[in-house]
Amino acid sequence: MGISRLHLEFSFDPNDFSTTINKEVIDVIKANTDDLGPLSLDSFRKNNLSVSWKVPGLENPIDDDSTSAEKKRITIAKQEKILDAGHSQSVDTPAKLARRQLRDKRRETRAADLVKKDDDVIIKLENAAIERSKSVDSAVLGKYSIWRKENDNENTDTTVRLVRDQMIMARVYKSIATMKNNTQLARELQNQLKESQRALGDATADADLNRRWVVGGWFFVDCLYFQLFYVNIYSVPEKIKAMGKLLSKAKDQLYDCKMVTGKLRAMLQSADEQVRSLKKQSTFLSQLAAKTIPNGIHCLSMRLTIDYYLLPPEKRKFPRSENLENPSLYHYALFSDNVLAASVVVNSTVMNAKEPEKHVFHLVSDKLNFGAMNMWFLLNPPGKATIHVENVDEFKWLNSSYCPVLRQLESAAMKEYYFKSDHQTTLSAGSSNLKYRNPKYLSMLNHLRFYLPQVYPKLNKILFLDDDIVVQKDLTGLWRVDLGGKVNGAVETCGESFHRFDKYLNFSNPHIARNFDPNACGWAYGMNVFDLEEWTKKDITGIYHKWQIW
Repeated sequence: MGISRLHLEFSFDPNDFSTTINKEVIDVIKANTDDLGPLSLDSFRKNNLSVSWKVPGLENPIDDDSTSAEKKRITIAKQEKILDAGHSQSVDTPAKLARRQLRDKRRETRAADLVKKDDDVIIKLENAAIERSKSVDSAVLGKYSIWRKENDNENTDTTVRLVRDQMIMARVYKSIATMKNNTQLARELQNQLKESQRALGDATADADLNRRWVVGGWFFVDCLYFQLFYVNIYSVPEKIKAMGKLLSKAKDQLYDCKMVTGKLRAMLQSADEQVRSLKKQSTFLSQLAAKTIPNGIHCLSMRLTIDYYLLPPEKRKFPRSENLENPSLYHYALFSDNVLAASVVVNSTVMNAKEPEKHVFHLVSDKLNFGAMNMWFLLNPPGKATIHVENVDEFKWLNSSYCPVLRQLESAAMKEYYFKSDHQTTLSAGSSNLKYRNPKYLSMLNHLRFYLPQVYPKLNKILFLDDDIVVQKDLTGLWRVDLGGKVNGAVETCGESFHRFDKYLNFSNPHIARNFDPNACGWAYGMNVFDLEEWTKKDITGIYHKWQIW
């Protein structure tokens, strides 16, 4: 369209070419035709060019023929020079150079704006980061600091795990090689297993592997001194490479997906059985260690009991007995047959108390340890605190006609459950949890906590302590805790599954399933605050009896 109309203009008045179209317009047309293709001449006559096409100083056409001729000669000379130099690109005209300068200027302006915006954004982000950093507690030190060296590498046992994985696969292939009578490969795997085990040792992290060095130094042989350098005889990387090559060889000769899977499953089941067995042994031995009395105090209870009953009756009484029923003081209940354990609880509480003279300890023991418990605290009184020891067998109201659990504890089936333990002969045998088969649960001391209002009818609040705790701070603040009408205040010990009801109750029984939530959280009896008035109002002991009878 542009070319045809241009020809019409030329053919209309060929003799007046210079007056119809000047040289600058021709240059603009040529430049834009080269860049963008043919253009219409009408757009130039209507002065409808964009800003980038307008050249300052060229708005008014110049009709000077001499100037045009001079520019034409310069242009022709430039073209000839470029052609002589072997270049084929077109000559930059003033209009084209002007447009290019305008484009470059616009790009620079746009780039400057973007850089300025980026700087503003960076400044805003930095200010926000500074504000956030003010809320960070920089006083956290020690192993919790993320800047410590031991936290530089998260995977500190990568090499150790690789060696162990190789050893597992070596055992699998060794077993398969033995089954297929490939004794040579089985022997190689066995030897390499020993080397890997020797290199690994008891290391649990990669850092432990670098400490296994031979001690070096100078030694004297035949009048000559020799130096023994530090040499790592258990080069783990070399063992890994050697084991990798051997496993690759074993895979080529023996690999059978079904057989390897079966071997790994068998190894997993065997490991699970070993873990369960070790857990049972650990539970039994920990209970044995907790109950074992050192040789030096084997006869402690007996000697204390003899000394107590040799005392005249007037010397068997504790001082400050008037505090025993004073509700304005801090009262503790402790039921135990362990003299030393009870002493630790009482003394640690008194040592950390701000006002020890306001603390009253109510101890209850059985008839076997009653004399020893009294004699110990007569010889070792707890400072200004008040203490009183009672015998659970002297509570005449606590009998089998009133207490259903007492009838159960006296039954032959219950005694057989706790003492015979299914007649197992090994530590790890038996499916029952040894923790709950402890004969101490046959003692009424373990169930007396459900009768606190009956034992202490004139008190309105009491703090129950178990005999396996050590008090480390003043406990008087617990008496100021508002229980909100609840009977018991305790420390919640629930984890993912620990101490939840489904671990204690048989929810296959529909009656239990209807009345209890399996995900409800239990609590620890180590330290409990009891509101005895609310206990009596809600008849907690009666509810306990109901479930014992059921």
